[in-house]
Amino acid sequence: MSTEAYVKQNIVNNIATIEFFHPEQNSLPGNILAQLANTITEVGNNNQVKVIILKSGGDRTFCAGASFQELISINDAATGKVFFSGFANVINAMRKCPKFIIGRIQGKTVGGGVGIAASTDYCMATKFAAIKLSELNVGIGPFVVSPAIERKMGVSAMSQIAIDANSFYEANWAKEKGLFANVYETIEELDEAVQKFAEHLCTYNPEAMLEMKKVFWRGTEDWDNLLAERAAISGRLVLSDFTKETLKKFK
Repeated sequence: MSTEAYVKQNIVNNIATIEFFHPEQNSLPGNILAQLANTITEVGNNNQVKVIILKSGGDRTFCAGASFQELISINDAATGKVFFSGFANVINAMRKCPKFIIGRIQGKTVGGGVGIAASTDYCMATKFAAIKLSELNVGIGPFVVSPAIERKMGVSAMSQIAIDANSFYEANWAKEKGLFANVYETIEELDEAVQKFAEHLCTYNPEAMLEMKKVFWRGTEDWDNLLAERAAISGRLVLSDFTKETLKKFK
């Protein structure tokens, strides 16, 4: 396993696999978020690609959310907005991508990672893929990712996990609420199912899939502005005394 953070892509038989990794439980600093958003846009515009699989490296954690080391270093609201806009840009790249994105969630996912999972068009997971929105624990909130989570799971489920910021919710709970389409016993079973599903999607009419994607994301046309506004809220709150004191514990 690599010890260096990366975003990489691989295209085989019209299926593009985009994989991200960070040695700190796949937490995402700004440079990796930017690479991820750019890669999703680039692959989405590639005529050789019919469907995209989004995954992360390693086997324990899909994504631990924002990089705490980078959060700790934020000292002004403008920098804070830029950092949280990283997640906004990834979500908007997924929203605008003209291809279906299959999420492959092999393990726990926290905060911004839940937002990324919710922004896939079809999400498959293992039974180890518990989810948590931990933002309130550090004095901010899941402002940027909550529109994507609410769209997929509903206001009730989103607000439940946002308020209960200290608890992991099991993968089957997330499946019941609409985040995951299927939950598998092992990573091997998950990978086999994801590959088979991606191959099946490649037999569909790309034009029909594009038009369906537009239907699925109807009503999100204002998200460029909405998520930027939400990023500004998080960028302001991360400077609060409460958050600064809380983040010191993670140094």
